[in-house]
Amino acid sequence: MTNKLLVFAGLCVFSLCTVLFAEDSASGLNKLTDQEKAAGFELLFDGITISQDIWQGSIEGYPVEETGSFICRQGGQLLTKKEYADFIFRFEFRLPPAGNNGVGIRTPLGKDSAYYGMEIQILSDAYEGAAEWQKHGSIYGVVPAKTGVLKPDGEWNQEEIIAVGPHIKVIVNGQVAVDADITDAKPISGEHPGLHNKTGFIGFLGHSDPVEFRNVRVLAVDSEEQVQKVLDSEK
Repeated sequence: MTNKLLVFAGLCVFSLCTVLFAEDSASGLNKLTDQEKAAGFELLFDGITISQDIWQGSIEGYPVEETGSFICRQGGQLLTKKEYADFIFRFEFRLPPAGNNGVGIRTPLGKDSAYYGMEIQILSDAYEGAAEWQKHGSIYGVVPAKTGVLKPDGEWNQEEIIAVGPHIKVIVNGQVAVDADITDAKPISGEHPGLHNKTGFIGFLGHSDPVEFRNVRVLAVDSEEQVQKVLDSEK
């Protein structure tokens, strides 16, 4: 075999190993734990692609640019294809300086999720001028969140949103940011016709800031008791 052929073969092997390593790294990040599998969680992102079988809306606005995560570029609403009423929604995110995004829950298609559903705010602590009800973890325009729960911009954060009926709980990096019964909640800012929706889609509400996401999974539940059973199994 000539030297050129040897070099070409070596490059092919290197490229193949790089692809396999990247795919292995992605799958290593984006997978369910044994406890999540037993509970019935759904994995919504495999680390390689935004599946059109799982997601709808602005798929092109959230490209997979770094193996194992997807990033908001063009913005828009990236929503699940399935609707969820009561659930545990888990994900990791990384904020750029002063980054802004959000999680829409119980939201319909084609409308502003912040008002026709609920938006759980994703917002850097460095974002200037935010009202208390806009800060990270808040139910946008309704329930302000506890602050001081985020890691510095550029680091990965873990978040869990638990919704059972009117009980909404947001846990960020192991700290409870919101624990609210919204039965009698009144909007702090403007009208909020979707505040008491019984079901709807879940997704990310981009503002063109390059916020990254990974390890996205969800479990549909039917009671507080089921939620507690899942949490107890993970202790």
